[in-house]
Amino acid sequence: MQKHTSFNDSPGCFFASRVGVLATKHQKERVIAPIMERELNVRIIVPADFDTDVFGTFTREVKRTGTQIEAARLKAKKALEITGETLAIASEGTFGPHPVFPYIPHNLEIVLLLDTENNIEIIGEEFSTETNYSHELVKSVEEGFNFAKKVGFPEHGIVVIIGEPEEGKGEIIKGIVREEKLFEVLEYALKKSPDGRVHIETDMRAMYNPTRMKNIEKATLDLIKKINQICPQCGCPGFDVVERKKGLPCALCHLPTQLTRSLVYKCKKCGFSKEELFPDGREYAEPAQCHYCNP
Repeated sequence: MQKHTSFNDSPGCFFASRVGVLATKHQKERVIAPIMERELNVRIIVPADFDTDVFGTFTREVKRTGTQIEAARLKAKKALEITGETLAIASEGTFGPHPVFPYIPHNLEIVLLLDTENNIEIIGEEFSTETNYSHELVKSVEEGFNFAKKVGFPEHGIVVIIGEPEEGKGEIIKGIVREEKLFEVLEYALKKSPDGRVHIETDMRAMYNPTRMKNIEKATLDLIKKINQICPQCGCPGFDVVERKKGLPCALCHLPTQLTRSLVYKCKKCGFSKEELFPDGREYAEPAQCHYCNP
């Protein structure tokens, strides 16, 4: 019979001395493993020849399986299936226009911990505008090199696509990190392209993108923070925010503003919830942030 950790134990007791399987093929263990091993006293392993590309690729030749969270969960479950362990960690990133300022690109990283022994799933997140996510159509080697310099090449990798990038078709050349290779690929691609233009973009795979790797590290730290948030009722890790309630009153007119007045925390295990008033440490908003006082 499988032993279940008591929910009155500390977060460390849930995971101490266990094996954590990291579902990656893109060297994410460089930033995830040291944090998980230090903070949770687990031993991180990476399955040999684990192919995360079957769950989706940034270069679009394989469509992502489900939502961002669903794809990470599937990776974690597959890692457990092939290793027979009960604790897995998986990461998934998305890139695109900022939801409020669409001219600015953003990166949302999640790191998911799945514990089938205790039936727990906890997700760390990092939403950041620190990203070099970009692409361009170029018609000369010089234009290609100018693009590469702007996005941090050669520290950051480059992808060149001949064909239809949005459909994941055509010839895709990834992981370009040397000047001579970029020159060679651009010359080849421009000669082969029917209209004399080729698609060039940033390689967003973690091992070719140090900026993204830093965001994965931050998402891992957020995961640890959430693990250490214990449910007051059952003691389960991952007592996390499920709702942000607006309505912080204006200091002058006392009408509700759009600023956060409270946070609602909820336990995924027992369902216990708790509301925390004034999470930002202030009971009133400045009149400048009030739509009535400062229309």
